[in-house]
Amino acid sequence: MIWTTLLLFHGVLVLFLILSNRSRSKKEPPLDKGIIPWLGHALDFGKDAAKFLTRMKLKHGDIFTVRVAGHYVTVLLDPNSYDAVLQDPVTLDFTRYAQVLMQRIFSLSLPNHNTSTEKALMRRHFQGESLACLNSIMEGNLQALLRSEMLQDKANWKQDGLFNFCYSLLFRAGYLTLFGGEHNNHDRDSSAVYKEFRVFDSLLTKMARNTLNPEEKRTTSSVRQRLWRLLSLAPPGKKAEDSTWLQSYLQHLQEEGVEEEMQRRAMLLQVWATQGNVGPTAFWLLGFLLTNPEAMNAVKREFNGLSLQADLPQRPPLDKFQNTPVFDSVLNETLRLTAAPFITREVLHSKTLRMADGQEYDIRRGDRVCLFPYISPQMDPEIHKEPEKFKYNRFLNADGSEKNDFYKGGKRLKYYTMPWGAGKNVCVGRHFAISSIKQFVFTVLTVLDLEMCDPDSAMPKVNASRYGFGVLQPETDLDIRYKLRGVF
Repeated sequence: MIWTTLLLFHGVLVLFLILSNRSRSKKEPPLDKGIIPWLGHALDFGKDAAKFLTRMKLKHGDIFTVRVAGHYVTVLLDPNSYDAVLQDPVTLDFTRYAQVLMQRIFSLSLPNHNTSTEKALMRRHFQGESLACLNSIMEGNLQALLRSEMLQDKANWKQDGLFNFCYSLLFRAGYLTLFGGEHNNHDRDSSAVYKEFRVFDSLLTKMARNTLNPEEKRTTSSVRQRLWRLLSLAPPGKKAEDSTWLQSYLQHLQEEGVEEEMQRRAMLLQVWATQGNVGPTAFWLLGFLLTNPEAMNAVKREFNGLSLQADLPQRPPLDKFQNTPVFDSVLNETLRLTAAPFITREVLHSKTLRMADGQEYDIRRGDRVCLFPYISPQMDPEIHKEPEKFKYNRFLNADGSEKNDFYKGGKRLKYYTMPWGAGKNVCVGRHFAISSIKQFVFTVLTVLDLEMCDPDSAMPKVNASRYGFGVLQPETDLDIRYKLRGVF
């Protein structure tokens, strides 16, 4: 019996090695399988994708294929060639891998999901007059939370970590703005949702990569259950054309035939999609300002000018926030340094990918194609001089206008920074996110005295495991203290 078992095991192992093996054909990109069968480069990819892919770029050039946990991923790092991927929704599919991640991270299955309908819904509620309304509600929620934060002790300094300070306030304000108005538990403390969400968010990359240990699996299962309960929603009571975004989204799910349990799980997906990156972005932006006095002074001068134009001592009308080229440059520079999502597509049919330089490469059906704009264009020294440094005026011309002419290989780039994605899958909610961050930073800098506990503190290192999942997060926090400046 034991010999039969060993022979069967040996046969399965040989078959596995044969099936997992692969050689490169003449017209395919350089192939790097790694030394570990099946697993390939999965460990290096998950540990620090930026470091690993930079090494592969130096070795192979702007396009190459790597083996990662049984999958073959073709990585393209030439921004002049990105449209070859972004403008081919027929051969290169966005939704299949998204469905995989929805199941792994949110235990969510939406087999009839119509992304086009959902994007149209989002555009209706996150643009134009609807966006102006959301911005106004967000402003009120931010100020109410900050007042509550300062109410008990207005005169003395309070201490916190900058990451927690930014993430907590922006998450709770955004949650109340988008999920609080029609929530049947709207009187719940938004802090409870934030507390559970932070536990969930801390394990998100391991969920996506299927690398949770047994204890972490138990934690994610329980925290998801608690969040689903907190996010239980009442059914929409208005027609979609007259309703809030939340009501419209629920109605959209119901029309797709999504059962009630999956609707609750979809709420957690939307909370992460709308709130998971705004707080971390504000942390990096304020951190860069606190550690760069010249940049801080430039932003404060611009904000003070807005208040003077509005003839108000503090908060100008929201429409005055449209013309802020200095702040916009600081935000663009912050995102250039810290926004690091993967743009991934499934190859539905074998195709030939034509590069900007005329080179052609065959891509196999069943593989994945991945763009990583963090490496190029965002950290490419040919495009951005001294890319590792924060330069608050990098996106400003000498006359103070927006700079948008950047070059690679002598060609002006269409994509010189890509924090919001690109093409048909560009982030629909980006305008609301930008307005929220701008309003938050303006409020903090005008009503609070804010400083680092240690004036010589440097910005913390990034958590390298977060590459590929939106805005990066820090390994450690930056200790700050703050107090109310005057009447608020």
